[in-house]
Amino acid sequence: MVVEFETDLIRFRKREGMKVARAKGHLRDKQPKLSRRQETHLVSLLASGEYSTAEVAELFGLGRSTIYRAIERQREHARVIEIAANSSD
Repeated sequence: MVVEFETDLIRFRKREGMKVARAKGHLRDKQPKLSRRQETHLVSLLASGEYSTAEVAELFGLGRSTIYRAIERQREHARVIEIAANSSD
């Protein structure tokens, strides 16, 4: 029971410490592997039909799952732009 209590205290202190560090700017999230420009280029290569997903992944030095996430982000970005354009009408 004492061990559980100490473990909970350690977890609590660690979470609090990370909140403080994040607020001070010492902790950053994971940096993206691709810039927005690279993502756009990647998707355009796939859309052209000249390259497969595996070929683009090898070309950029990424995993296929990263390629699929980039495609999905581009689709979501296009949807947001379309919704914004339609709502301004």
